[in-house]
Amino acid sequence: MKKHFAKSITLAVAMAALSSTSAMGQTADQSTDWLKHFTERIELHGYAQAGYSYQDPQGHTSSNFNLKRTLFWAKARITERWSFLFMHDFSSVVQEFYTDYRITANKALNVRFGQFKHSYTMENPLSPTALELIDVYSQGVLYLAGEGPDPLYGVNYGRDLGLTVYGELFSGRLLYELAVMNGQGINCKDKNNDKDFIAKLDFRPVDGLRIVGSAQRGTGHAAGTAEWNPGIKEGDDYRRDRLSIGAEWKTADISLRGEYLTGKDGQVSSRGGYLTACIPLGKGWDAVASADYFDRNTATGYEQTNATMGIQYWFYKKCRLQMQYTRCWRGFADDYNWLQAQVQVAF
Repeated sequence: MKKHFAKSITLAVAMAALSSTSAMGQTADQSTDWLKHFTERIELHGYAQAGYSYQDPQGHTSSNFNLKRTLFWAKARITERWSFLFMHDFSSVVQEFYTDYRITANKALNVRFGQFKHSYTMENPLSPTALELIDVYSQGVLYLAGEGPDPLYGVNYGRDLGLTVYGELFSGRLLYELAVMNGQGINCKDKNNDKDFIAKLDFRPVDGLRIVGSAQRGTGHAAGTAEWNPGIKEGDDYRRDRLSIGAEWKTADISLRGEYLTGKDGQVSSRGGYLTACIPLGKGWDAVASADYFDRNTATGYEQTNATMGIQYWFYKKCRLQMQYTRCWRGFADDYNWLQAQVQVAF
């Protein structure tokens, strides 16, 4: 009896140990599968830009350390054709949240719905982590795309709520975007019943060359007032149209990007243009130069011209140090010098 009892106990212990080992193995496999599934389906990215700025307009000298951007975003690939992205800037507000769906088997037809960067101009859709200037965009793009300098448009970081259809044709030689958007900007409802329409064509005839045209047509709802456009009061609905055409040329030796932009807000027309060059110097070093002109009211000459020269050093993948000097000539106020330095860390 004792022998049978001992055998039973031994068998029970062995079965329990085997069961526990099997369960532990299954749990480990499930954990490994979940982690693999997560890394395959979820992308996590972020970057921060901080630096120093000095300006010396007569009687208004400013010297500041600054934290410009601290962004984090996650992109989830739900299926092979369906994805979702959420982006937040911890130094300001929620920037983007949208879903993409690829309708065709190739890249010819896609749809995006939510809050995202609109496609007016070449520069606006580009990330600040890739652009050459510390102030990021040219004057015309900052103003006309709703990045912030236009008080009628408001501070919207070049983003809006809406729906866009986009794709690539002819083996990627022609890219298109067609969008309908609120026209009011980010994180708020439209304040009129009119929608803005944006169209963009990006032609790439040979490797390294892009020829891009974009246009926006709609009705704005004034978020504030502008001294160079006194006919529009805060809360007024006004006609808001935009047009741009530009080109970009990239080789191993140089990167050149230029664009001509025009806009009309109510009865006031604006126009401008820029040319930016980046020349690799070797071992992570680049020389940067830019000429940038913009006139907010072509009838009164509310214009500014910036000439920038600088250098940047890429010390690790998307991470860099930048230093730039800009001379600013203004037709409506004193000229000034602008010295900037910035560090960018990204993953």
